[in-house]
Amino acid sequence: MTEPFEEHRSLLFAVAYRMLGTAADAEDAVQDAWLRWSAADRSAVADPKAYLVRITTNVALDRLRSARAQRETYVGPWLPEPMLTTPDVAAEGAELAESVSMAMLVVLETLSPLERAVFVLKEVFGYPYAEIAEALDRSEVSVRQLGTRARKHVEARRPRFEAGGAERRAVTERFLDAVLGGDINRLMEVLAPDVTLWTDGGGKVRAPLRVIHGDQKVARWLTSVTGQPYAGVEPEDMRIRRAHLNGQPALIVEGPDGRPIGTVSVELDESEQVRAVHLVANPDKLAAIAKGSHLPM
Repeated sequence: MTEPFEEHRSLLFAVAYRMLGTAADAEDAVQDAWLRWSAADRSAVADPKAYLVRITTNVALDRLRSARAQRETYVGPWLPEPMLTTPDVAAEGAELAESVSMAMLVVLETLSPLERAVFVLKEVFGYPYAEIAEALDRSEVSVRQLGTRARKHVEARRPRFEAGGAERRAVTERFLDAVLGGDINRLMEVLAPDVTLWTDGGGKVRAPLRVIHGDQKVARWLTSVTGQPYAGVEPEDMRIRRAHLNGQPALIVEGPDGRPIGTVSVELDESEQVRAVHLVANPDKLAAIAKGSHLPM
């Protein structure tokens, strides 16, 4: 009973995380899938992998519908929970790495739950429409329509340019140097004119309650918080650690005890300027990083 489930656990978590956007919710979905698997008549299951993916997808769908109602009353912008990834993830599979990038997960939040399920199973994991239709208990025609609509929606909103690891690291370093130095002029050089700043404090730490638009406003906010205490930690006690989060180079801000108090990731445009900054500081969304948990791709 345990062996088939454990064999596919990483895949189930990978599906659930892309569906739900948080490690905690994904773990809960996988646990619910285990309970259903334990209670099922497995003698009638010809393909355990397909069966487990079907269970997990439907559990995640139910959780996503509930979560969307909660996220409508979320304090400030809602961002996915960042997770550690290995530096060679992008080299092994650029499409898989992109599918868990902060930018992509933000776009997936704009899909309906069913559109998101079809997109994840088809575009990320390559399941044929016939299998997805069976998993979702929908007709193949309707699933194809959902898939086409979701793909067009994502393509219209996803970054049109994806920088390589070296370019992203270089721009991230220049961005960090400008922020830490409080140099608004240097910061303006790396920010795109239409840059957006997303800050997720969840109402638990200080953070803007709306997305900030425009290079001047973003630069002013970033330089204004430099050198200020944050989440109860004095500036001199903070440590900036380079890391790989969600398939891309990023930064983790830690307190003196190594506790993460925030993550910073950037999205680049075709001019290799920062078009979006994602700052996650909600302590509930830093638990996976604190544990050192890595995202299975």
